[in-house]
Amino acid sequence: MKNRHDKAIEVLEITKKLGRTIAVDAVSFDVIDGEFFGFLGPNGAGKTTLIRMLTTLLKPDSGGAIVAGCNVAKEPDTVRHRIGVVPQAMTSDLDLTGYENMNIYGKFYGIPRKERQERIKQLLDTVGLAARADELVAAYSGGMRRRLEIARVLVHRPEILFLDEPTIGLDPQSRHLIWEIIGKFRKRDSMTVFLTTHYMEEADLLCDRVAIIDSGKVIALGSPEDLKARIPGNDIVSLTIPDISSGIAGKIEDLPFVHKLDVQDNAVRVYVDSGAQNLPVLIEKVGEAGGKVMSATIQEQSLEDVFIHYTGKSIREEVKKVSFLVGAGVPQKWGR
Repeated sequence: MKNRHDKAIEVLEITKKLGRTIAVDAVSFDVIDGEFFGFLGPNGAGKTTLIRMLTTLLKPDSGGAIVAGCNVAKEPDTVRHRIGVVPQAMTSDLDLTGYENMNIYGKFYGIPRKERQERIKQLLDTVGLAARADELVAAYSGGMRRRLEIARVLVHRPEILFLDEPTIGLDPQSRHLIWEIIGKFRKRDSMTVFLTTHYMEEADLLCDRVAIIDSGKVIALGSPEDLKARIPGNDIVSLTIPDISSGIAGKIEDLPFVHKLDVQDNAVRVYVDSGAQNLPVLIEKVGEAGGKVMSATIQEQSLEDVFIHYTGKSIREEVKKVSFLVGAGVPQKWGR
């Protein structure tokens, strides 16, 4: 029987220096038991360093964290038995079958043979790999291999699942399938999930709350809806205005419901309150200034806009390629 805790994760003024750089600077936050928690940040913001401390791979310099009821610095072995970690790089062994990868993992955790076999069968069936269980992982696609690795890390029934960029590099269909699988496991096993991702739609769709870290500090924390509501201007109106002048831009900026204006060539992005209601006024003001709106679209603020607001850059600029050949069992001809 699992030991359940009101707070699955408690981070208390945790700090870590890497050389002369403070990678994580007195960060504090909680993750509620059963919550789907997203953790976002630019490259170099301290995201990976924090996760490595929470999963016992690095010791904090000061402060600390309680994960699944245990101190990560003082009780690392117990923490490791209570969590599951799916790293960004693929780690399944290509020279073993899907079943063999799962079975070895279960043996590491001392799961009895009969229970292990039943659990593996159940997990492989859930991720749609039962029919491919006896094939070498080298024959799997990237999406299949990722599904296997999610199933594998759940063999010992962890209380908390850490997912580091679980769908990066996958096609949209595979990404959506991974989302469905994670949702099934979370609902069935009542797991807490801690997710890092570069896909804003992923965080928006899956996460109950999201934290944004930059320069070693958490700079925003809340539900996706709350974070979007905090940004001035709840809608973005995109206008196409040929030969836009400073006079036209000034007329738009002077409107009381306009919070921000971005102009690039003939494309104008206007951050406004109540976009649908105020669009006719925008078009009218452009006309009064001698311009003409050729097209207009309205969209709600997204989590991507939240990220830009707090960090000053798009998270799309941060996406990096990951090789599916990284990890254990890479054939020698491909290198390591």
